[in-house]
Amino acid sequence: MPHYGDYQTSIYGAGLSGVVPKVPVDFATLERQGSAALPTSVLTYVQGGCGDEHTQRHNAEAFRHWGMVPRMMIDCARRDLSIELFGMTLPSPIFMSPIGVTGMCTQDAHGDIAAARASAATGVPLVASTLSNDPLEDVARACGDTPALFQLYTPKNLDLAASLVSRAEAAGYKAIVVTLDTWVTGWRPRDLNTANFPQLRGHVLQNYFVDPVFRSLLATPPEEDPRAAIGTWAATFGKVLTWDDMAWLRSLTKLPIVLKGICHPDDARRAVDSGADAIYCSNHGGRQANGGIAAIDLLADVVAASGDVPVLFDSGVRSGTDAVKALAMGATAVGVGRPYLYGLALDGAEGCAHVLRCILAEADLLMAVNGYPDLAAVRAAGVMRQ
Repeated sequence: MPHYGDYQTSIYGAGLSGVVPKVPVDFATLERQGSAALPTSVLTYVQGGCGDEHTQRHNAEAFRHWGMVPRMMIDCARRDLSIELFGMTLPSPIFMSPIGVTGMCTQDAHGDIAAARASAATGVPLVASTLSNDPLEDVARACGDTPALFQLYTPKNLDLAASLVSRAEAAGYKAIVVTLDTWVTGWRPRDLNTANFPQLRGHVLQNYFVDPVFRSLLATPPEEDPRAAIGTWAATFGKVLTWDDMAWLRSLTKLPIVLKGICHPDDARRAVDSGADAIYCSNHGGRQANGGIAAIDLLADVVAASGDVPVLFDSGVRSGTDAVKALAMGATAVGVGRPYLYGLALDGAEGCAHVLRCILAEADLLMAVNGYPDLAAVRAAGVMRQ
């Protein structure tokens, strides 16, 4: 039975012939090299957080004060990292978090397609962002047999929202992930200091520009008057959602609805009571609000409040070890963000797939060494605060 950790063996084996990884296997080196490969205008958006970026930094640093205790003399020669989610059996608990500038992170500006191809190659699901350089239908096709989820930035125009959701359902996405914390953009000094907001320059708006409802709002097509189309996008972006909107969201689709941005246990309980099919514990990586508590420190209470409803998690995940800690705290699945973007920047789909395989290999090998043959054992072991 092959294991994700076998990727380590393939790297060492290639080294016998003088071949070393084209893309680094550790986040620090990956970040340094990926940063050098990205244009400054994209890099500030990828790396920037809200305010003085304390929450963004603390998201990653907080994993260090959670530890796991290894158990010995347990047969871990076979490991099982599979999970059940929305009636699907997925080979691992890792997914790619939605990121609005994915399309800009490859030289050909088709990073969304490259990420989808990495998903197809690794079996790691992609949560495709509404903000994309390629239409959601093309991204779904590029995912191949690997299930994909669609992340929705809910527009103010209800017909446009319905159209985006309907298109996602028709394209084969397996759930709608509704982002709750981005009806307005947080204070992001890195972008403000360069007066650069990619969407206002026409980037990553293809899902809108090809949408029939959006086009019906325009006097002229986007390809003829892009400035007017961008202005219409800015005017319609960002519906303020309340709990009263859950019935409307539910009416749009038969797909599972995931609420992204839940960090308080009371909100988790309210989401479950309102019919959410999954909770997504995330503080947007610290990009939207500063001064908050690290998302990983909030996860356990959100899981407890969610009962039997699955909890997805992201924010600050940089490694397979981070992912296993989040799983030990009760997350059903764990999202990776910036690491896969750097992989895209360095080597497109292949670089992205390499980063995902490294994260999976580290998680798998940690489980093997610590005496956790499956995710049930990981959760039974739990974590200790250091």
